[in-house]
Amino acid sequence: MDIKRTVLWVIFSMSLLLLWDNWMRHNGKSSMFFPAAATQQAKNAQTTTPANSSVPATAASAAASGTTTPAAGDAAVVAVKTERITITTDVIKADIDTLGGEVKRLELLQYKDHPKPEHFYEPFLEAVGLPAKQQSDKNVVLFDESNARTYLAQTGLANAAYPNHKSVFIAQPGKRSLDGSDSVQLVLVSEQGGVKLTKTFTFKKGDYAIDVKHTVTNNTGAPITPMLYLQLIHDGTKPEGGSMFTGPSEFYAPAVYTDSEHFQKLEFEKIRKAEEEKSGSSNSNHAKSADNGWIAVIQHFFVSAFVPQDKGMMREFRTEKVRDNIYAVSTVLQLGSIVPGASKDSDATLYTGPQSTAVLEKIAPGLELVKDYGILAIIAKPLFGLMSFIHGLIGNWGWTIVAFTISIKLALFPLSAAGYRSMAKMKVVTPKMQAVRERYKNDPQKMNQAMMELYKTEKINPLGGCFPILIQMPVFLSLYWVLQASVEMRGAPWMGWITDLTSPDPLFILPVIYAISMYITTKLNPAPADPMQAKMMMFMPLAFSVMFFFFPSGLVLYWVVNNILSIGQQWVINNKLIPPEHKVKA
Repeated sequence: MDIKRTVLWVIFSMSLLLLWDNWMRHNGKSSMFFPAAATQQAKNAQTTTPANSSVPATAASAAASGTTTPAAGDAAVVAVKTERITITTDVIKADIDTLGGEVKRLELLQYKDHPKPEHFYEPFLEAVGLPAKQQSDKNVVLFDESNARTYLAQTGLANAAYPNHKSVFIAQPGKRSLDGSDSVQLVLVSEQGGVKLTKTFTFKKGDYAIDVKHTVTNNTGAPITPMLYLQLIHDGTKPEGGSMFTGPSEFYAPAVYTDSEHFQKLEFEKIRKAEEEKSGSSNSNHAKSADNGWIAVIQHFFVSAFVPQDKGMMREFRTEKVRDNIYAVSTVLQLGSIVPGASKDSDATLYTGPQSTAVLEKIAPGLELVKDYGILAIIAKPLFGLMSFIHGLIGNWGWTIVAFTISIKLALFPLSAAGYRSMAKMKVVTPKMQAVRERYKNDPQKMNQAMMELYKTEKINPLGGCFPILIQMPVFLSLYWVLQASVEMRGAPWMGWITDLTSPDPLFILPVIYAISMYITTKLNPAPADPMQAKMMMFMPLAFSVMFFFFPSGLVLYWVVNNILSIGQQWVINNKLIPPEHKVKA
């Protein structure tokens, strides 16, 4: 019974299966593991506004779709000239339009767009669907409004008679960059229907979190009960690029979080279908209400999120299709009653930047969950925590992976020693196993019984050599998710030719070294009695190496170091820990 080889092939197949499932889910297709989850989440978050609400259509959907209009007496305000104001800090550059106070464009100054080097094998990479263009000097752009992308941050009062993101705002004088200070503010003011809305954006040095303060002033002669909406608009176009091995080069998904419902990652397609089903029904699906939580739009390595800071203030969460291929995820806050001449403030944080775990944990509870570690999150999260600790000591993510691999290997050494002892015994009794196979080759049942008697007599555990591999595979797969999700490693170099640990090895050096190490490891193990199995085991290093051509170089580095350590470990065990009669000879 070649149990170890069977386990290896099962693991190999499962690895391909998980990668395929990851690629399918990120490209907006159904997951083979969680096919119904996204649909239910989208339905949970879907809503319309109650019929007796003063909000037109849905909570900002009228404004989002462009149907919101100023009050009749405000025609002169609409004629006011609008402009785009650019605010620049050391980490972001934001364009805010005085028409609605929308964040029209936001550029991350510390992150380059798709860091991919140009190499001689580009035609080959393009043929298999991998990006192969030379890295541009362009920075990553999140919010944008162009022919290719619609991605905006909008706020306003959810009533057509009050200022909203279609109203004209007046920008107050002030500086537009840090200019040596720690912060810069942009103040926008609009009055409509006797209600004044003041938006104050505060940008801070070295910070991707923008403080957004809304002040509502009642200049009418009666009390008002306005509702404030914060929403993110995004198109539903699926990004192109990527492959079945590395996943898509980009993806986009709205998300909602509350303490009771927890984190819900949604899909634009599911929102569209839910909207179509809702339009054909007379029943109204109301929004989820809570006194906490946030909304977000997630993409690979980055996230934008509106986080209300008003503790205990009731809010609703909504997702909707606002027009053709344009979707909104929003939260609507009930500001309560404001008497004539009074004002009320509402604070929120607009975080738009990298999915850095340490930063997200400080912004809001649960915001770190936008960092998708896949189905092995329970292992990947502590794994990344350990790697972050090691990185704090070393300062290089490549050497961090090397040190991490050594740590794992040392921790598993006793188990590995037991496994190698079992493998050594297996090699000693291989002739006896072959004799049993020949004797009972026409009677599988008696062959299995004789094998079990042989294992019992020789005190051999046929699964002993599999345990180290089975334990390492969750670590291997979790590290794959960590490299796919951790912006901390995006563009992080190791040494020499490895300039991005999240991208494939540009010269294929690590996969070749892996193939050699895997070949040596295979030769050190007992040879299969079946010639066909022996050929398959010789083919396995080549198959894995070809697959590793497309894997993140950081993951291949882990496996190369692991194999090299395994070879040295096996030599030590063979020469120091195994009795002479059981030694494995290369």
